[in-house]
Amino acid sequence: MSGGDNVNKLVNLFEGEGAACDEFGCAIPGSEDGQEAGGETEAADSQAGLKAGAEAAGAEAGPKAETASARRAILPGATIGVLGGGQLGRMLAHAGNRLGYRFVTLDPTPDSPCGQTAAQIVAAYDDREAARELAQRSDVITYEFENVDAGVAEMLERESYVPQGSKLLYTTQHRLREKQAVEAAGAQVAPYAEIESLAGLQEAAARLGLPAVLKTATGGYDGKGQWVLRSEDELATAWEEASRVGTQLVLEKFIVFDKEISVIAARSPSGEVKTFPPAENIHVHNILHLSIVPARISDKVRAEAEKLAVSIAETLGAVGLIAVEMFLTADGELYVNELAPRPHNSGHYTMEACRTSQFEQHVRAICDLPLGDPSLLTPVVMANILGEHMEPLLEWMGEKDSAAEKLGVEVKVHLYGKAEAKHKRKMGHLNVLAPNVDAALEWIAQSKIWRV
Repeated sequence: MSGGDNVNKLVNLFEGEGAACDEFGCAIPGSEDGQEAGGETEAADSQAGLKAGAEAAGAEAGPKAETASARRAILPGATIGVLGGGQLGRMLAHAGNRLGYRFVTLDPTPDSPCGQTAAQIVAAYDDREAARELAQRSDVITYEFENVDAGVAEMLERESYVPQGSKLLYTTQHRLREKQAVEAAGAQVAPYAEIESLAGLQEAAARLGLPAVLKTATGGYDGKGQWVLRSEDELATAWEEASRVGTQLVLEKFIVFDKEISVIAARSPSGEVKTFPPAENIHVHNILHLSIVPARISDKVRAEAEKLAVSIAETLGAVGLIAVEMFLTADGELYVNELAPRPHNSGHYTMEACRTSQFEQHVRAICDLPLGDPSLLTPVVMANILGEHMEPLLEWMGEKDSAAEKLGVEVKVHLYGKAEAKHKRKMGHLNVLAPNVDAALEWIAQSKIWRV
């Protein structure tokens, strides 16, 4: 069976024949890592590190990653503060611990995934006193998802050392600002229009054409806050639902794509930039299901995708990781769909398949250490584990896997420590290492884990 046949088989298995978006390809993606709600240094040492960080970064450090004062190496033994306590923070702490860093996280959920591997401050993301406590206990601060309060990030930027700054966070939290920034970096996005009324939606739909996607400008992930519009009859209902969300709205022309790919770039305050190999992404019900690496794209497209990711990272002054999600059309055109200024679900494959994982690379980047080699060591397919997959996964883990032996694959399990296995909630992922991606896809197709 070919890799393409395997993908079609898997998508049909999950979505069923005749699913709403089948005629246009895979589901419209949202931000892939939307979150649901280690040791510590001594207070004196942390305060000294905080002061040094603030002095080095400057009173208005922000995204001024280019200034000499912002260029400072944060060496192992220091404490990294993480805004957000989800699975990305957890895996970041695992990688950083191996390098010798300590971690403290701020998250409102007690015993959060990151809090199980680091010290935790239990507080809301907009709690400024809690954020100041995080700063006092940290030598450098990062964030693990976009819905962190930008005002808090800006405050921390003034009072401590946040090499990522708040400007990029502010930009990527809002789809209209993000699209304008992507265009400024020389990449193309799907034609779009800001929507402020039903009449405006009707006019934009007529101008851009249907199908189109109505999205909230802020918030939303894994397909939430999105309405796929295929006929004029759906406009009024979509406007009524979307306008109740209370945020700006944007209408995007539906790009009929051949593949979805993503490239994760890392950039340090010193300006070093490296990219991971592009991942080919398969979505099911608007949630990332598979990331296939090497992506089945031409060398020309691969080079262009990596070039776009570098241009966006440099133009936006990114520090740390930035994931660039793209649509690839049948005629080879690339459209940037979304940005994520952090580790990304489609980069989880790097944990075993690359010389340096995305999480270690993020630590290296924000600490201004030399970036690691992102080269691919083995073909791999990453598959997400949702709440409904946990029971069959645990059953599989207790059994001998003859199919894996026959196909020559090695399956690596990563679970996130979430308390409750909710339907459609990301609970973990598998990295299926294989001699080629067809073997990995065949193992996934044969597995009972995703048949629920």
